[in-house]
Amino acid sequence: MRWRWLLAVALAVAVGLGALITWANLPPPPLPEGVEVSRVVVDKSERRLSLLDGERVVATYPVSLGAAPAGHKLEEGDERTPEGLYTLDWRNERSIAFLSLHVSYPSASDQARARAEGVDPGGDIMIHGIVNGLGAVGRLHRLWDWTDGCIALTNAEMQQVWDAVPNGTPIEIR
Repeated sequence: MRWRWLLAVALAVAVGLGALITWANLPPPPLPEGVEVSRVVVDKSERRLSLLDGERVVATYPVSLGAAPAGHKLEEGDERTPEGLYTLDWRNERSIAFLSLHVSYPSASDQARARAEGVDPGGDIMIHGIVNGLGAVGRLHRLWDWTDGCIALTNAEMQQVWDAVPNGTPIEIR
């Protein structure tokens, strides 16, 4: 009798986990036809990345940020996501996370401030997907801010951003 109860619990857990993983990995809605992304805006307080075609928002994605998201990045290792106007200047299809677009941080003013403070401003700030091998986490990654200062999306969302956003696109992080 007890083994039937244990089997029923195990089956319920397996079905529940399967449903959770399926939900966590639902793809984002497709972008409208003919979209030309001209700007990316990240609102840190809303944990949201938006793609804009001119002034029209064509897609928004919930994101995870650096583990200490409040305020502007001050130095290497502070786990903050920078704030300001930057450029998505290059891409890495072989990063430790699923695809990545590089944010041009640190700017000249970021470097000058860091020099004045006697600290290293850091760098390698990216928009990226989930760490390779952990992609099944999907939407669940949004439960906490876990990056070292980057902006993280699900892998399906990152693929969409990767395909829609050309190098040289301005990004505003606020």
